[in-house]
Amino acid sequence: MPRYSIITDLNRCTGCLACTVACKAINGVPVGNFWIKTLRIGPHPTEGGSGTYPDVEMYFLPVQCQHCENPECVKVCPTEASHVAEDGTVQVDRAKCIGCRFCAMACPYGVRYLNEESRVVEKCTLCEQRIQQGELPQCVSQCGARARFFGDLDEGVDNFVAPAHPDSPGCQYDEMTQTRVKLKDYVEPYTEADIHHLTNPGNDPKIMYLLREGRKWRE
Repeated sequence: MPRYSIITDLNRCTGCLACTVACKAINGVPVGNFWIKTLRIGPHPTEGGSGTYPDVEMYFLPVQCQHCENPECVKVCPTEASHVAEDGTVQVDRAKCIGCRFCAMACPYGVRYLNEESRVVEKCTLCEQRIQQGELPQCVSQCGARARFFGDLDEGVDNFVAPAHPDSPGCQYDEMTQTRVKLKDYVEPYTEADIHHLTNPGNDPKIMYLLREGRKWRE
């Protein structure tokens, strides 16, 4: 079984909200709700700095369902609507969901909400409909900074991929989106110590964040 995940290079992320907007558009997320929230972390004083510009640091943090290895939302669901799919992602079976919101209360990341119209809980699906067809999640495809990469943890984070930037002004959109670049070949060098997760209260989140030395990881 694959263990799909996304890693975001926070040294590249510009906080443009393209991932948030692309996600809402392709998944029909209702107004006022989000499957990805882009948070601003900081500005904070740099270590030993004055606390005023330029001695400050900040970064943007896209937060979505973490598609945990040991998801609390699945444990508390009374109808088994919340479940781990065969591809390792955490999904919600809309036909089984009764809108009790136990899963939303159990999620430590606050990424689930009740759709008031359909009365079912919704969240990031990791664009299951796209990855089943060999495509990338929409938030990865539309990241203008090429900060987001998608892949299978069992194949190694180095091999996570994103669409390539066009090599020439005449490059067609379809050509660009079908060409893949690997994380290890595209971004600035990093180490295992530069890879972070959101706070883990026991659910083992799979979504990762890359933040190199020079900026302090804060949650």
